[in-house]
Amino acid sequence: MSIKTPIILANFGGPRDLHEVEPFLIELLTDEDVIRTNLPTCIDKWLFHYIAKRRAKKVTHDYAAIGGKSPIFEDTEKLSSLLAQKTGREVIPFHRYIPLTHPEFLQKILKTKTNSFTILPLYPQQSYSTTGSIARFFAKHLPPSLVQNLKWISSYKNHESYIKAMQTVIQESLEKFGLQEEDTFFLFSAHGLPQKFVREGDPYEKECYASYQGIMKGFIAPSLLAFQSKFGRGKWLFPYTSLLCQEPRKWNLGKPHVLMIPLSFTSDHLETLFEIEQGYIPLLQKNGVKAYRCPSLNHHPLWIEALSDIAQEKTVCSNESLIRKKSNYF
Repeated sequence: MSIKTPIILANFGGPRDLHEVEPFLIELLTDEDVIRTNLPTCIDKWLFHYIAKRRAKKVTHDYAAIGGKSPIFEDTEKLSSLLAQKTGREVIPFHRYIPLTHPEFLQKILKTKTNSFTILPLYPQQSYSTTGSIARFFAKHLPPSLVQNLKWISSYKNHESYIKAMQTVIQESLEKFGLQEEDTFFLFSAHGLPQKFVREGDPYEKECYASYQGIMKGFIAPSLLAFQSKFGRGKWLFPYTSLLCQEPRKWNLGKPHVLMIPLSFTSDHLETLFEIEQGYIPLLQKNGVKAYRCPSLNHHPLWIEALSDIAQEKTVCSNESLIRKKSNYF
């Protein structure tokens, strides 16, 4: 009897308690695919290690405001269990920015009686700063003979099952809040990315628009796609969610309600529960618009169905093809 190929369900990861905020930020901000400078590597690492430690003091308060942790870890673990039940395949979760989980993950991979894995990232839209970062991590920490057999489903931006799950969550939100679509403006908010990353060939912006357009085929409400979570200097993908929320009367076409829809986030975490819920929603309301937040997919039944469908995709790519090449650094 043949063994079904195991799935690695890869996600961002988030602190499991307030003590883990600092190591989480250090792992994130010293990631060469997330923060890119012209500095020598040793100085770059030292500088952003220092910045992460300073930023942790503020961000710890933000995590405290949403319950003292990020739910993304538990959500990913639960998704892995549910997807294993659904597919009959072993599903191994990977949390990119929780360094304390990495040794156990690597040990489990090396002990699995196969040299072939399907990699399913919980990033519907591909980017070198997310999907690519995980691919680089695998290249650094797994044996080359195993890395060359990793089968990546690198993107499912407009996969029918993903689009259907998103449309269902939006429709359920309209019903939950008692909103009529004709009276509601849909403001989609995706995680931002520096514009220079896109100029260097990152596909993320195009993939976000492909998802947005696919989802909106199921609705008649007016809508916009914006980008949030800008960090540091320089221009990021535009328009900025933060600026739109300051002046909703300029774009909401007079609609009395705004439904904020997280796009690139499949699990609720700091960017949805704090940044959107406690930052943007009150700002919109302060400026005279009734605003509501649509939840992320989390572990919605249709999301489990979608992941099961996506995991069966035959079009896959190699680990190497997802890693940003050195010639693209600056």
